Amino acid sequence: MRSHQLLIAIIAVALPLGVWSNPTPTGGANRSRGIGCGIIQNLDSLKNLTAPFTSTGHNTDDTYPTFPDLVYEVRIAAIDNLSPIEFDYNEHVKRYIDIYSIERREQVSQMLGLAQLYFPLFDELLDKYQLPLELKYLAVVESALNPLAVSTSGAVGLWQFKINTGRMFDLEVNSYIDERMDPEKSTEAACLYLKYLYRIFNDWHLVMAAYNAGPGVVRNAIFRSGGETNFWKLLNHLPEAAQNYVPAFVAAAYIMQHAHEHNIVSAMPTAQYMETDTVVVTKTVTLQAIAQHTNIPVDYLRFLNPKYRRGVVPENDKGNSIRLPISEVQNYLEHEQDILGSTPSHMTFHDILAKAGSTENRVRTIHIVQPGDYLHKIAVRYNCTIDDINIWNSNMSPDLAIGQQITLWVDKQTYDLMQLSTVGF
Repeated sequence: MRSHQLLIAIIAVALPLGVWSNPTPTGGANRSRGIGCGIIQNLDSLKNLTAPFTSTGHNTDDTYPTFPDLVYEVRIAAIDNLSPIEFDYNEHVKRYIDIYSIERREQVSQMLGLAQLYFPLFDELLDKYQLPLELKYLAVVESALNPLAVSTSGAVGLWQFKINTGRMFDLEVNSYIDERMDPEKSTEAACLYLKYLYRIFNDWHLVMAAYNAGPGVVRNAIFRSGGETNFWKLLNHLPEAAQNYVPAFVAAAYIMQHAHEHNIVSAMPTAQYMETDTVVVTKTVTLQAIAQHTNIPVDYLRFLNPKYRRGVVPENDKGNSIRLPISEVQNYLEHEQDILGSTPSHMTFHDILAKAGSTENRVRTIHIVQPGDYLHKIAVRYNCTIDDINIWNSNMSPDLAIGQQITLWVDKQTYDLMQLSTVGF
């Protein structure tokens, strides 16, 4: 591509800048389903992630431009020219550009806002390990920059580590702390893993495929193909998820750099990376207690500190860090003794019963009764209780009928997992 870059640029000058269209293209949903991977579900998980934004992408214009292939090729060639990673444009990449620029515009707006928080951190650590800075776009593909992302296979966080892979890089995982969800530590682990994979393959496309599917899968694909190491020629020998991975990466890099040309405006983040700081505590403290004594909503505290999986910072003689907006650090310090003196509450059976039927921080969904369904089975599936179901569906008979619709309110994590389960990554 690089040898033809000037010729492409000259040709593209004569082409129209874009064709403006309506927001919902015919067949758009089918295009998303046709690619058969969880990237779409990762994007959709952002719909419930409102805590880090003062606006959530509604400022994005309803009209969108589309461009001739040569315009996309020129723009991607410009990215390619400044990176040791090869950025190619083809029909596989075009599918993902359409998804990002047409079908998931609001989620791209949110990712642009999240990038203001995370990309400075990514750049700092990628530079520390002398890795291409463009690798930060892997996190767009992995998690849609959602630090709370959890896949159906159990991979979590910005870089989607499974528990055993995380332990390879000394990421602590216990009942209270999950460092796979710590933005800084997980990014450092991702850098180490990417360097390791590059020592094996010496090719960034193969590194990405191996990051997604595992190095053994990629090595086997190379052997089955008779030694082929060009990713695009190796495509049919790889699992579907790995086939989609590099095209999605190229498209992600493109849309994050050219969102403005597609009339996509960044959602406004509540705080940027340089507008947050950490405090260190050695005693047990809950995020709820911090929220009660400061002006920080508990949902935003959970977003800034996703590694505390139960909202509890456990006692640690060496200290645990808590990330806060800089504007609230002084307020925290003034109330620190009251915060540390708060006793973590433990809900009893009677407390749970009293809260049955709550819809706070939950997403409404409908379950259609299938053969073999009964209330306990439904409650287990949707992470609720029978008391919840009975309150949400007053006067409902315990004898369920096939095809009957039951209203349920599920927590956001359960809802996201339900969306991911519709199509595997």
